[in-house]
Amino acid sequence: MRIAQVMAGAANGGAELFYERMTGALARAGQEVLPVIRREEARAARLAATGLAPVQFRFGGKLDFLTTPGIRRALQGFKPDITMAWMSRAAAHLPRGPWVNIGRLGGYYDLKYFRTCRYLVGNTRGIVDYIAGTGFPAERTAYLPNFVTDFAADTPASRAELGIPEGAPLLLGLGRLHGVKGFDTLIRAMAHLPDVYCVIAGEGPERASLEKLVAELQLGGRVKLPGWRRDTGALLKAADVFVSSSRHEPLGNMVLEAFSSATPVLAASAEGPSEVIRDDEDGVLVPVDDVARLAIAARLLLGDAELRAKLAAAGRARFEREFSEAAVVDIWLDFFAKVTR
Repeated sequence: MRIAQVMAGAANGGAELFYERMTGALARAGQEVLPVIRREEARAARLAATGLAPVQFRFGGKLDFLTTPGIRRALQGFKPDITMAWMSRAAAHLPRGPWVNIGRLGGYYDLKYFRTCRYLVGNTRGIVDYIAGTGFPAERTAYLPNFVTDFAADTPASRAELGIPEGAPLLLGLGRLHGVKGFDTLIRAMAHLPDVYCVIAGEGPERASLEKLVAELQLGGRVKLPGWRRDTGALLKAADVFVSSSRHEPLGNMVLEAFSSATPVLAASAEGPSEVIRDDEDGVLVPVDDVARLAIAARLLLGDAELRAKLAAAGRARFEREFSEAAVVDIWLDFFAKVTR
């Protein structure tokens, strides 16, 4: 099958990184894949390193009169069976043609940008329900899950390098330092966990306010903000509990990454985590923005090694069954075969 993957994002968020993983996975599965991306040399280099030949366009706004015709020419030359637009901006520039257009939603987007798409898919069942609720034909929607890297064999990060004493209880937060991620709630919970350490790895516009909060609560010795780290698996393996404190999270790839590394998960019940996690079976859910409940749940988990082991094993089993590369690629290819019959 010939598959074009169109991505207009320039950041390195969850959607963009999964785009790279999925594009490479489809190629490894024997499909012919054309990556179409926003001009981003680092992403182009990573895709090229996997043997793919990405084409790049500006993906500008209303005055960009070149991207859509350029994509049309690239698709006409490639002759895809499937063309998938990842998120709104890519869909807005997606031309119609003899191929099947699919729009992939990783959030609750305005469907006006997906007018050229015959099918719409979401990476959570909640998003698929949202699509159908807008009046879009339910028979032309599908749930296509994400997969994440398998971190089972990663070596734990050095606690000394992170400034964490050996043997100290360690919570881990991952993600962009943005208000939506709720890291302020996690930091406030740390004030109720006097013997616990916390690493929040990421970067973003909330760094200054989070650092100020850490100082105000006198947590500087126990809450670490090391910035962006590429060793996600090593950090997860070093932690006793992964915490997703997001106020809003359409999916939460980092929950799936914690599953893969067999790290117990404690999450605020935002949209994605509350769909993925089976409370008290493969993770623990608490209300969004509830500092006290988050602290209580963290204390319970850190004090119960048997419970942590049970949750970790169940999360790992979920990863292998539902969120591994092999399982997810099979689901995607089955869907592609269905819509091209």
